[in-house]
This record gives sequence, structure tokens and C-alpha cells, in this order.
Amino acid sequence: MSPLSIETATVPPSRLPLPERRFEIPATVEQVALVASLFWTLAANRLFFAAALHGRSLAEPATWGFVLALGVMLLALHAALLLTLLVHRRLLKPLLAVLIVATAFATHFMERFGVYLDPSMLRNVLRTDVAEARELLSWTLALHLLLYAALPLALLSRVRIVRRPPLRALLVRGLALAGAVTLLVGALLSVFQPFSSLMRNHKEMRYLITPANWMWSLASVSVHDARGAAQPRQAIGLDAAPGLSWAAQARPRLLVLVVGETARRANWGLGGYARQTTPQLAQLPVINFADVTACGTNTEVSVPCMFAPVGRRDYDEQRIRGSESLLHVLARAGVAVHWRDNQSGCKGVCDHLSADDTASMKPSGLCDKGHCLDEALLRGLDQRLEDARGTQLLVLHMLGSHGPAYHRRYPPTFKRFKPACESDDLQQCSAAEIVNAYDNALLYTDHVLASLIRLLQAHAGRVDAAMLYVSDHGESLGERGLFLHGMPYPVAPAEQKQVPMVMWSSPDFARAIGLDTACLQRRAMEPVSHDHLFHSLLGLLDVRTSLHEPAWDLSAGCRTSGYAK
Repeated sequence: MSPLSIETATVPPSRLPLPERRFEIPATVEQVALVASLFWTLAANRLFFAAALHGRSLAEPATWGFVLALGVMLLALHAALLLTLLVHRRLLKPLLAVLIVATAFATHFMERFGVYLDPSMLRNVLRTDVAEARELLSWTLALHLLLYAALPLALLSRVRIVRRPPLRALLVRGLALAGAVTLLVGALLSVFQPFSSLMRNHKEMRYLITPANWMWSLASVSVHDARGAAQPRQAIGLDAAPGLSWAAQARPRLLVLVVGETARRANWGLGGYARQTTPQLAQLPVINFADVTACGTNTEVSVPCMFAPVGRRDYDEQRIRGSESLLHVLARAGVAVHWRDNQSGCKGVCDHLSADDTASMKPSGLCDKGHCLDEALLRGLDQRLEDARGTQLLVLHMLGSHGPAYHRRYPPTFKRFKPACESDDLQQCSAAEIVNAYDNALLYTDHVLASLIRLLQAHAGRVDAAMLYVSDHGESLGERGLFLHGMPYPVAPAEQKQVPMVMWSSPDFARAIGLDTACLQRRAMEPVSHDHLFHSLLGLLDVRTSLHEPAWDLSAGCRTSGYAK
């Protein structure tokens, strides 16, 4: 062996100037955590800083001191989170890679649609099906991921984590974590008064701190769902029983409840919108409720809430999700309940009850790319009406005007308002094109509802029928820079909370329960909310239970004495 070979053999491999090690960046766990936290502070929190500085003058020195303190707080907060999660240095790169990608997704949708990643929004994200998720993909998202995920990941791939003896590594980690906490507390104390006032008056702002927002919300949802899965739903309405009208019922009675999706009152033709987006319903004897407020701003909140005895007026998410729904109470009284879905499920309100969905029905010509048009909900209803017996509630859960792909919610024949946005990426369309596509989707909802009413009218000779339609929440179409829905309820705009509601009843259905429809028409001009739904359906189906609150039953003051009130 040559002297050169002997010398080389004695040098540790880690110190050899090998080509593949030339671009490595040696760094400690603490250094990587610091750099990652600094990156997120500067690149992922634009919305937080903008909200925190709203109304402050950048010309004042105090403002810059406030900005600096906020930046230090975010830096220290995320550094502390990372150092707490990293129980072993080998977890650093895979864990950080996941956090980088997830945060890039989060910032894209927060900035693009103006959403807050609170627990309810995170739950909505987790329940999104593949077809819905596919519609959110765009070239804008791809570019964002390239800049805020791919480039940081490329840099991370070149990092070599420096090893330390176990005891020394533990000591350094502990000191770094203590330092981060101390820095966090110090920065907080330096601006405690303005910061505490800001958080107290605008609690929703905490869900703009990224990635802490989605990490906290994910943990909250996971813990809550785990607890819920371990416990059966609490039974309610154990005393539910048929009302007096059931004994005199000579014909089948059917109430069809249509749960709409993302329809907002502002664009509802029957509600006074400048465009007539409900021309077919306008030709039918329907009752339009003029002022209706939703229980939530997303499906995951609104649907369970609207089927609960106490909704938004005394909102308790744990109680609502941990209890049976109105549908279980009705079934307990003898109502034949069936849920038909054209969206992402019943959110637990129809658990263990009869249910099906449009996808499993495979209606010809109505389904494409994982979604079906809402007319699929009406398939087979003619035969259901022919076979109807007793008292029934049929719930139809629409896809409605679900965005951002409004143009996919209606067939070409309903493309009346032009030009309509035909891209899943709303940033590729003008404000007018977005509204046109959305209004076309409402036109189609009008058609489906009118078709349902005409179907019920066709069977009026043997079935006493009624229909009640109400949307689960509204939608933002660019007002104040907001799109879609899901804003925290206290700060959500009216466009996301004000929804349409319409009722139709056959004369025989109204007569069977002693309902004065003219009286109900007058009541429809007063403010209404999702909180009325639970008690109103009990009244319309004449089911008696101690849960029934007549003050929240829209028909209670319009029914003949002797019927359930």
C-alpha cells in the first residue's frame, strides 16, 4: 500500500472531501428549528401582520416596536413548538418536511379565499372528499407550492444534522426551549396591553398565526373526535310520540326536507335579487322566508346544528355532536326517516338510520368526475311516492352551489348568465364571471326544487305532501376580498350567514295538520334562523315531545287548536 493510501485510510469518512458532501449544510437541531421558525414568521404570516396593524400608522415609532415584538413572539412560539415536537433528531427532517408542505397549502388557501384555520374549518377540510379537493387544485396553487414548499424542501435535503452525545443534546435542547419560552414571554410583556386588547376584541386573529393555527386546530379536532368515537351519542326525545292528527290520518303523509348547499340570500330571486334566479319557484304557490340566518358558515357546523334542539342561540358543539339529532327523535315517534345524499355525508345526523347517496344509484347522464347534478336526488321518487305508507320524512342533501367550481353545478342548458366563470381557479375569472356562474347554479337549484314540487303535486291524489328547503350556509363571491365560506361565525359577513328558505304544502297536507298557510306566509316575513328548524319539523309532522318549544316552531301560531303545538 502506498503512503498516500495509508494516510487516506486513517482519515474518518465524514471528513473526506467527497463530491456528494460538497453541498451539505451542517446544522444542529436548534439551528434548523430557528431558521424554519424565522421562515414561517416572514413568509406565512402576512395576513396576521396585516390584521394586527389594521388602523395603525406606520409613521409612528410605536408601530414598528409593536411589529418587532409580534415578530419575535411568532418566532419564539414556533421554535418552542418545533423543539417540543422533536423528541429525536432523526425526526427533524421528515417532520419538518410535512410541516412545510402543510403550511404551504394552508397559506395558499388562507390568502386566496380569506379563510381562518380554526377547528371548524379544519374539520371541514378533513371531511372534504376527493372530488371536492380536486376542484381546489390550480396552477396558482402549484406555483405557490413551488415557492413555499419545494424550495424549502430542496434546502432541507442538503442539511446534515450534527450529532451530539445524548446527555449534551438533551441539555442543549432544554436550554434552547427555555430560551424560546423566555423570549416569547418577554416579547409578550413588552406589548401586553395593546396585544391583549387586540386578542380580546378580535379572537379570530389567533387562527391567522401560521402554522400554529392549523397545528392547534388539528390537535383539537383529533382529540374531540377521539372522545366522541369512544362514547355513544346521547339519546334525546325518549318521550317522542305521534300527535293527535295521526289517529285521523287516512292517507300517507310525506314531508321532504331539502338541505341546500352554499346558497346565499343576497342572490336569491324570491328574496328581491335584481336578477330572477328563481323563475320556476316564482310561478308556484310557495312561501319564501325573507330573513333567515344560518347556524354556521360551513357544512360541518351548520348541518349538525340545524338538526339539534338548541342551535346557535346557545351553541355547544360538544353537546350537539355528542347527541342524537332531530331525525332520531322523529324515527322514535314512528316517522319513516330516509336521508339521500349528493354531497359529503350527513355529518352524523342520520347515523344508523336509512340512507343512500346519488353516487351509489349511478343515475345515467347526471354524474361526472365524482359529482352528480342535483337532479339525481329525484331519481326513483316517483316510485317512492307510489309506495308511500304512513308518515315519512325524506331528507335530500344537495350539492347546490358548492364552490369554487360553480360551473360544474349545472348542465349547459342553465348557462343563462354569461360570460360565466368556467375555471376551478376563481383568480382566472373576473368578478362578474364568478357571479354569473354562481347565479346559474342557483337557477339550477330553482329548477330542481320546482321539479320536486311538481312531482309531489302529481301525487297529491293519494299522498299529503310538503316540501321545506333551506340552505346550510351562504357564500362570499369576492366582497371585501373574501371567497367561498367558513369564516369564524362572529366575524363572518352576512353573505355567508344569510340563506334562503322556501316552503310548499299541498292543501291536503295543510288540512291534515290544521295549518293556516296564509298565517305562515305572514310569519315568513319575520326573522327566522336555523334554530327554528328542529321545532318546526316536529310541528309539521305532528310529533309530541318535551323537547318541542312552541316559541321556536314557525307553524305553532298558525295551526288549528287541538293539534300539536
